[in-house]
Amino acid sequence: MLATQKQQQWVTDWLAKRYRVAGDAADMFVSTAYITAHEIKLDPLLILAVMAIESGLNPFAESPVGAQGLMQVMSKIHHARFQDLGGVKAALNPAANIRVGSLILKDYVTRGGSVKEGLKTYVGAAAFDNDSGYGSRVLAEYARLKQVAIGKKVPVHTRVVAVTVPKPEPVTAQSEELASL
Repeated sequence: MLATQKQQQWVTDWLAKRYRVAGDAADMFVSTAYITAHEIKLDPLLILAVMAIESGLNPFAESPVGAQGLMQVMSKIHHARFQDLGGVKAALNPAANIRVGSLILKDYVTRGGSVKEGLKTYVGAAAFDNDSGYGSRVLAEYARLKQVAIGKKVPVHTRVVAVTVPKPEPVTAQSEELASL
């Protein structure tokens, strides 16, 4: 199902505010995600959630291990997928990165049998017991994007619950006496 222009605009505006990205850039990322998702039959909001968590919508992001672009694609591993798009240098081209990252994500979801398993493989944690919360972060962003897409007012800043760690009591002569009893 193709989204209405209004739904796509809500998603674009929310992502631009949340990730402090220029509106035109956010519009291009969202449009490309929607077009790609339609072509490969994957939810565009899932693609956008992965982009958000992977790179914070920074098309020039690069990880210490060499993952690049919006979807943090390992171009050295997936170089063949970039061949028709201009080679591995295209990994920093937003449209090529979204296309290749989306195809990889779709493959992993299909192979894993679920979005959760696909995300675990996408982040490189398939061989491990857990993915260090990656899947939960993507799925939480995906849920927020679904709400935005239906017109709900979703805060651009998610509330972080602070954990209070009690300060240790200062050591005094009296506390040392009590400890020795």
